[in-house]
Amino acid sequence: MELTDNRHREKATFGAGCFWGVEMAFHNLEGVTGTTVGYMGGHVENPTYQDVCSGRTGHAEVVQVEFDPTRISYDQLLQVFWNAHDPTQFNRQGPDVGSQYRSVIFFHTGEQRVIAETTKENWQQSPEFSGRAIMTRIAPADTFYPAEEHHQQYLLKRGAASCRA
Repeated sequence: MELTDNRHREKATFGAGCFWGVEMAFHNLEGVTGTTVGYMGGHVENPTYQDVCSGRTGHAEVVQVEFDPTRISYDQLLQVFWNAHDPTQFNRQGPDVGSQYRSVIFFHTGEQRVIAETTKENWQQSPEFSGRAIMTRIAPADTFYPAEEHHQQYLLKRGAASCRA
């Protein structure tokens, strides 16, 4: 990841299962200037990993992506998001079960909302999802709570390419 001028930095926030693997999907993309795993979409202030895993906070595990829109578009980030998980699973990804693993796009601007809704409609029409409804929720971004430090770039620190490695 390269640092860029702050004038060319936007945020995107995605939940697509365990945040470690989702972070890896975005971390090394050209134009991504930072990734932070954390929690969003719940009703408890400053939740911990244990709080979120209890299922009682309403938060999703998410990755917040900082990006330079002059180098990578929000639409390109969404393509990575859609390819990084199975959006037809409700409150789970593979063996990870619970509302914290839900598929969700938190939009930061009206433009992001429109692009997210359009890509969701386009993916729903693709033959890959014939007969299976995309369960991804699209919601306004709210307070982002960074996860504990040991969760940040967890897989990178361990030399793993994915959660299943």
